[in-house]
Amino acid sequence: MRSTKMQRSWYWYDWANSAYITTTATVIIGPYLTSLANNAACPDLAAGAVCQTPVMLLGIFPVLPGALHPFLATLSTIISAVLLLFVGALVDRSPHPHRWLAGSAWIGAIAGSLMFFLAGDNWQLGAWLMIIGAFSFGASVVVYDSILVRIAGPDERDRVSSRGWAFGYVGGGTLLVANFLLMSFYAQLGITYEMAIRLSLLSAGLWWGAFTIIPVLGLRKLPKEVPAEVSAENPFAQLAHTFAEMKHYPQTLLFLAAFLFYNDGIQTVIVSSSLYAQFELGFSSDKVMLTFLVTQFVAIAGALLFGRVAAKLGAKKTVLGGIVIWLGVVAVGFLLPSGIFGALIGLGAAIGLVMGGTQALSRSMYSQLIPLGKESEYFSFYQAMERGTSWLGTLTFALVFQFSQSYRLALVALVIFFVIGGLLLSRVNMRKGILDAGNALPKVI
Repeated sequence: MRSTKMQRSWYWYDWANSAYITTTATVIIGPYLTSLANNAACPDLAAGAVCQTPVMLLGIFPVLPGALHPFLATLSTIISAVLLLFVGALVDRSPHPHRWLAGSAWIGAIAGSLMFFLAGDNWQLGAWLMIIGAFSFGASVVVYDSILVRIAGPDERDRVSSRGWAFGYVGGGTLLVANFLLMSFYAQLGITYEMAIRLSLLSAGLWWGAFTIIPVLGLRKLPKEVPAEVSAENPFAQLAHTFAEMKHYPQTLLFLAAFLFYNDGIQTVIVSSSLYAQFELGFSSDKVMLTFLVTQFVAIAGALLFGRVAAKLGAKKTVLGGIVIWLGVVAVGFLLPSGIFGALIGLGAAIGLVMGGTQALSRSMYSQLIPLGKESEYFSFYQAMERGTSWLGTLTFALVFQFSQSYRLALVALVIFFVIGGLLLSRVNMRKGILDAGNALPKVI
């Protein structure tokens, strides 16, 4: 039986993990890891200069410090894309998905908390913790997203998904406010700026771990009957069977292809925006954090607004409109002059308006296109392309910067992802895809 109480418990995991995504993955770790790599490769680097001495990623790949973070995002995604498929197959066999949620989330929270020990030129530890955190986050969200199917009917999912995303922005924004104050008034607190950054990283990990307790307890009685054919099948054989089976769901595959492109564009803009604002536009980290605060709180209203629009127009049309807005965001960002803080705030507000809505509705759309009983496994394909695990976009961004040493050119290169993603999404027949998957049609498609 679907329960409003379970839906409320489910929302809390967005609250829990969004603090890590916002404070660590989006705002702090990119510029901070770049600074640590600069310290290692170019200890005497002048302010505003670009370090030309590469560091060795995993002891194998020479990359410029300025490209380290997007290359790491790419690497962590490739690792996750492979491993998450097996996580999905295993979770579908388990009658206790909340335990998988707990284990994966708490491993990620530990990795996030250990980022407190990043200091000086110790970027290598940060690289490994970032990979562990990204995989753990992805594994936990595979479970979390798959639970949406079990707590919300076809006509509820756009609303429930959008509310969960909005709730996450409240949680992430709340901690970001605290960290903004910490990083603004560190001197009055008698600590260094580096210590303020490290404490902020620690707080995000602890927040993620502590608030995960609420959904774990609230979802422990979640109805979960494992289909006999799934429980009896070897998980590796099950995964191979699912790959072969997906050809029977062409609309699901087409949606995944569309999502791969436009979501890669979204994720790359999000995870690279702090690098762009600091190292291309010349803003200090406190102004960048303030901009993200504006983005975060506008995103709350944006997610709810997109949910209401989807109730009238359908999720597909609403997401296509969001992609058009994203194209405008990239174009304005490319042309944005350095040093004009008001313009940066305006761009941040525009990102917030469209950010949560497109992602929340994409999740609910996909939930309509997957066969019952294999939610986790199918969401593992989805999560391999989801927030924080994008790789084609970050790879493009990193390569363009590596060869041009221009974040502006790296940003404008992302236009192609939104264009291809939008064109593919426009060709998805949602009605046919939902019926092919054996699911009930919502009132508005």
